[in-house]
Amino acid sequence: MRHLKYYSILILIIGLLGTSNSLNAQKQSNKFVVVLDAGHGGKDPGKLKNHLKEKTIALIITKLVGNKLKDDKNVEIIYTRESDKFVTLDGRAKIANSAKADLFVSIHCNAHNSQAYGTETYVLGLHRNDDNLAVAMAENSVIYLEEDYEVTYDGFDPKSPESYIGLTLMQEEYLDQSILLADNVESQFKDKLKRKSRGVKQAGFLVLRKTYMPSVLIETGFITNTEEGAFLNSAKGQEKVATAIANAINEYKRTLNLDVFGGVSDQINTPKTVSQTKEEVYGDIVFKVQIAASSKKLNPDKHDFKGLNQITRNQENGLYKYYFGKTSDYLKIQELVKQAKIVGYEQAYVVAFKGEKKINVNEALKSKVN
Repeated sequence: MRHLKYYSILILIIGLLGTSNSLNAQKQSNKFVVVLDAGHGGKDPGKLKNHLKEKTIALIITKLVGNKLKDDKNVEIIYTRESDKFVTLDGRAKIANSAKADLFVSIHCNAHNSQAYGTETYVLGLHRNDDNLAVAMAENSVIYLEEDYEVTYDGFDPKSPESYIGLTLMQEEYLDQSILLADNVESQFKDKLKRKSRGVKQAGFLVLRKTYMPSVLIETGFITNTEEGAFLNSAKGQEKVATAIANAINEYKRTLNLDVFGGVSDQINTPKTVSQTKEEVYGDIVFKVQIAASSKKLNPDKHDFKGLNQITRNQENGLYKYYFGKTSDYLKIQELVKQAKIVGYEQAYVVAFKGEKKINVNEALKSKVN
């Protein structure tokens, strides 16, 4: 069957290219390399609505993001395109892989035949619903503009749902990091810009398929929505969106570089207990507060986590997760999240475990026995 061919090819490529650690070890520079990808370009305009062109808006926002990140001398910015030119999806991935980038960020605008609005940030994965699949199909259809696309993309057909089977294997090693960045982006849009966030999603984007580093595709909003389209086409809107994306990348970089660990414990008197009058206990569910994720392994008993105690560590897909607190009381864990944010872990959030298995928090909340 066709999808078995995709699995075989993907597994072979993964074996040849090795792991993210080996790729990073080959980097000639110690700088944090970010590849910024302005969607579409040249003969591929992307989405169109009256006088609005996705390729133009995406390029402006992408270059603004790059200019903001360049303020950090430890960051190197590489663009897949800096002008109105056509770059293949395969070519964009090759640029990122050749640079041995630490991040790949593809910036786009969305469209719909209604007045739908809001931001979405995607990581590579199987589509969870028809809407996600439709977005991926629309973005992937650009390969029809490429010569010999059947060969380049191993017979991939953007219009065939069957073709999307197996795409997750390429990015599985980087999924946690990709989700971490995607969550940062959507948090910036929602909390700082007060825009509607449609959330972090998974779908089969070819531009993410062949990148060998944490990668996200950002849909900055719908140019087909009258109000949002005008916002994205304005200098003020483009500046705000670019600032949010740059802030999200900087937050991601600080997290992985352990800048969020230690340094202020002598300034803050962390309360040892949380005062509360109510309880909301969930049986065999254990809630923890994730405060950081890093490629570095630290001993929770010997390292200062800004004065917080009860720190535990788990390893997931090559990334170390650091958690604060442990309780089956959902009200108490909410208080612990606030406590973590007070001492400086602004991206802290609740995770849930059932036994040794991490589960979705919503799933955990549905499991309560009255």
